[in-house]
Amino acid sequence: MSPNIKKLVVLGDGAVGKGHSPPTLYPLYLTTMMLMSVLRREYTNLRFGILVAGEDYDRLRPLAYPQTDVFLVCFKVIWPISFENVRDKWIPEIRHHCRDVPFLIVGTQIDLRDDLDVLKKLAGLKQRFVTTEEGERLAYELGAVKYVECSALTQEGLNDVFEEVRNFFTSLRWR
Repeated sequence: MSPNIKKLVVLGDGAVGKGHSPPTLYPLYLTTMMLMSVLRREYTNLRFGILVAGEDYDRLRPLAYPQTDVFLVCFKVIWPISFENVRDKWIPEIRHHCRDVPFLIVGTQIDLRDDLDVLKKLAGLKQRFVTTEEGERLAYELGAVKYVECSALTQEGLNDVFEEVRNFFTSLRWR
């Protein structure tokens, strides 16, 4: 890829919210967006795609990985199995196909941590939501660039996700 075009791939279990960002961020399966580098006073084109995670696509999904510069690995904070799959499925898959490609871990649907119906349902299943500290710990243990959280519904933290991506691409590591 061109030095000014970076490829970002978004991964995670189905229904974790990978595709529920505002249309300005995820208008198509594969899109390009401009990120302004304040440090270098230049724009960086960022190509990214949302990939279907169902088992039916396990053999096809890796075909989208070549030339990826960074992965966003998403999980739903109120769905503990999706959190476990970050460690057990998604990071091993990335390391198998793209050993040295960095990744960020993204906790999604954080607005549901305060939803009483969701909390009751989790309690009925003898589960609880994933805390920010648990997400940060997992990111550290797995060697992620960063852990961030967001809600597409309330847009809380959504800008932070892309700000971290922008910061990553404008850091000195990406000369």
